Amino acid sequence: MKAIQIIEFGGPEVLQCAEVAEPTPAPNEVRVRLFAAGVNPNETYIRTGTYSFYIPELPYTPGFDGAGVVDAIGEGVTHLHVGDRVFVAALLAKRNTGTYAQKVVCDETAVHRLPESISFEKGASLGIPALTAYRALFHRAKMKPGETVLIHGASGGVGLLAVQMAKGLGATVIGTASTEEGKSLVKASGATHVLDHITEASIDKIMSLIHERGPDVIIEFLANVNLETDLKIIAPYGRIVVVGNRGSIEINPRLAMMKEADILGLALWNVLPAEYEESLHAVEAFLQSGLLHPEIGEVLPLEDANKAHEQIIEKKARGKIILSVD
Repeated sequence: MKAIQIIEFGGPEVLQCAEVAEPTPAPNEVRVRLFAAGVNPNETYIRTGTYSFYIPELPYTPGFDGAGVVDAIGEGVTHLHVGDRVFVAALLAKRNTGTYAQKVVCDETAVHRLPESISFEKGASLGIPALTAYRALFHRAKMKPGETVLIHGASGGVGLLAVQMAKGLGATVIGTASTEEGKSLVKASGATHVLDHITEASIDKIMSLIHERGPDVIIEFLANVNLETDLKIIAPYGRIVVVGNRGSIEINPRLAMMKEADILGLALWNVLPAEYEESLHAVEAFLQSGLLHPEIGEVLPLEDANKAHEQIIEKKARGKIILSVD
């Protein structure tokens, strides 16, 4: 079968398409014939061999997320059958042969049913983005219906799903984006208000929208730029969840003290097994109810995985980058 392989760590050019042996499922494992694979930022870090959370043995096929049809099942698997449409979310799977491939084998707990109404491309865009959005809102921020949630950079794969989850469960959602196309996506996902990225100069605008109180929850994707501003606008006893960061920042801790605000870090690698299982069941239920409708960005053929890695870092995020597996 075809798969992307890394035989040495490095830049996007180390992602090479090769013929590899078809994996076989062991007990409690499932094999999925993939039609689409999701591309995530952490996969670009793993490719370099310098990612602190995970350094794989080589040769290595990347990819944690995908969607397709169950192709074979191992002994003991009872909740899935050959032919079922499914999505794969294998970040914490004990075995994952990689979704940048025609077929993947992973733990049965990482494979969940995909409704007929959801395309394989949309199914492949779940996994890490959906679990991150769920963890940010509910495990870390402990968002409650009726609260106000500000999502910085809401037009990306995680941001759009966070908008949909928060809105669907009763929050007032404010989303920011840098382009008109991005703002349209955020609005279509259910945000009550859509703004340019918040800066010192625009604090008054956002505060006037929410009656000077500030958002109860802020989901932050670029903390090294926005964290001090977040502390200035957060509501008393508010929670700022740091999902993304690309450097250092100097802040005045008194801003957090004055409001007793919490700054909460998030790394999906730290999720406990019970929380991971809860998140997957919640995402499956959200799909069945129609609450989630993933937004697809660019779709590239499997052979162009290197281009996908270049784009996910260099381009402003608008939806999810997908690899199409023929």
